[in-house]
Amino acid sequence: MPTPLPTDLEFNANDDRMRLLISQLKVKLTQVAHGGGEKKIADQHRQGKLTARERIAALVDRGPEPLEIGALAAEGLYPEVGGCPSAGVVVVLGHICGRLAVIVANDATVKAGAWFPLTAKKNLRAQEIALENRLPIVYLVDSAGVFLPMQAEVFPDKEHFGRIFRNNAQLSAAGILQVAAIMGSCVAGGAYLPIMSDEALIVDKTGSIFLAGSYLVKAAIGENVDNETLGGATTHCEISGVTDNKYPDDRACLQAIRDIFDKLGEVPKAGFNRKPAAPPQLDPAELYGHFPADRTKPYDMLEIIHRLVDGSEFRPYKELYGQTLLCGLARVDGWAVGIVANQRKVVKTKKGEIQMGGVIYSDSADKAARFIMNCNQRRIPLVFLHDVSGFMVGSRAEHGGIIKDGAKMVNAMSNSVVPKFTFVLGNSYGAGNYAMCGKAYDPRLIFAWPTAQIAVMSGASAAKTMLQIKMASLQAKGQPLSPEQEAEELRHITEQYNEQLSPYYAAARLWVDGVIDPLATRRVISLGIEAANHAPLRKKYNLGVLQV
Repeated sequence: MPTPLPTDLEFNANDDRMRLLISQLKVKLTQVAHGGGEKKIADQHRQGKLTARERIAALVDRGPEPLEIGALAAEGLYPEVGGCPSAGVVVVLGHICGRLAVIVANDATVKAGAWFPLTAKKNLRAQEIALENRLPIVYLVDSAGVFLPMQAEVFPDKEHFGRIFRNNAQLSAAGILQVAAIMGSCVAGGAYLPIMSDEALIVDKTGSIFLAGSYLVKAAIGENVDNETLGGATTHCEISGVTDNKYPDDRACLQAIRDIFDKLGEVPKAGFNRKPAAPPQLDPAELYGHFPADRTKPYDMLEIIHRLVDGSEFRPYKELYGQTLLCGLARVDGWAVGIVANQRKVVKTKKGEIQMGGVIYSDSADKAARFIMNCNQRRIPLVFLHDVSGFMVGSRAEHGGIIKDGAKMVNAMSNSVVPKFTFVLGNSYGAGNYAMCGKAYDPRLIFAWPTAQIAVMSGASAAKTMLQIKMASLQAKGQPLSPEQEAEELRHITEQYNEQLSPYYAAARLWVDGVIDPLATRRVISLGIEAANHAPLRKKYNLGVLQV
């Protein structure tokens, strides 16, 4: 049952809505790019230091734009201390002398680069990307250490600050280059990060590294010593040998890092297939008009795919079977990919059944599982495009084994050894999020469009469910709500829940690596596969026990 293309009026309304959302996204990204604000930036410059973003710009090659990870981390969080833009640390995937690398730069304009809970989580994400893609990682260190009022949320647990040094050791054991530049403060436990790296550089007069600063030394052992004598560049390059070389300023230090990368040897590749890139034949800008502003409205996901892939060429797998999931092969910027996407149009099967768009049925799950197995056998990276309401429910679905078929899809996807890349275009609800490789299933990168929503269920469904529970509780206490009170309560619950559906809510908590303009999707996929190509596949694809 084909879904008609949007009329000119619908297309223009969709286009306007998407452009408005992208405009709002750009405003947010511009705000976080200013870190702690113009005054703090000026203070950094007065100290003779570049800001975190200026350091990254000076380090990376001119040309390919770096991909920022977690730009919106901590968005709206920590209001009691005035916020923490980008969680006080900037992380990018960028090229240094032609070699792709992960770059982590503390933003000293944000609370002197102090570590908040999301700062630790974001640093761990950066190391995870480096480790799973076997990419060199550069740390540009300028941090006052743990934000003490929140130390209980940063210090002791498995996914807290200490995990970073464990990852330093794991990266080193894996033969993955780590270069650290001490460009400001580096104190207490944080001192281990650069010294557990392969090479530790330091900027004279502005860089310092010690386990305890002068005030703490005075309090602990009564010694009077200034920070420069205690842990400056001269001390550590000429006396302790803790750091390798010192440099007169930030730019000289950054050039030294480029010199290191300029002489790196080649590494084995995974060997993912790539041919010369071709742009989509259909205009990618039409994505804006084809993606409906009304998320309940059916649409043909093929119209989206054809504007993302090279030459608008997509070869479907089992085209007439399990039609609420689209599976097939294509190329993105020359890279061969396998695409698994939720089909949002309503379809009619050969049996005469009507299937709702965005819902995963047993046949769709079975098809996706087999397609994922095929891509693993052929060493083809996987791209998941989310607009999913969940799995089909009801007696007919249960009798047909929906749980078994859904588990088969989750099993095939979870055990995938080829890299996976996830994009949340619209809805990503419940177990549908899991089956389509949500954050819990280790996608190499996961990004959301401004139209995304991530939750257990839709706002309307969740609000009605929560209202029914509350009404039943009040009824049992003999305190029923009037129709007016019921309507007001529903409105309040819906507003509260909808706030948590926002892609910015997800990005703030690093459930996704960021929110992007749909037109950036091709670039993210291409850079992601380029990164993944540095990590040869070492594991055999094994599904364990799979009920078929």
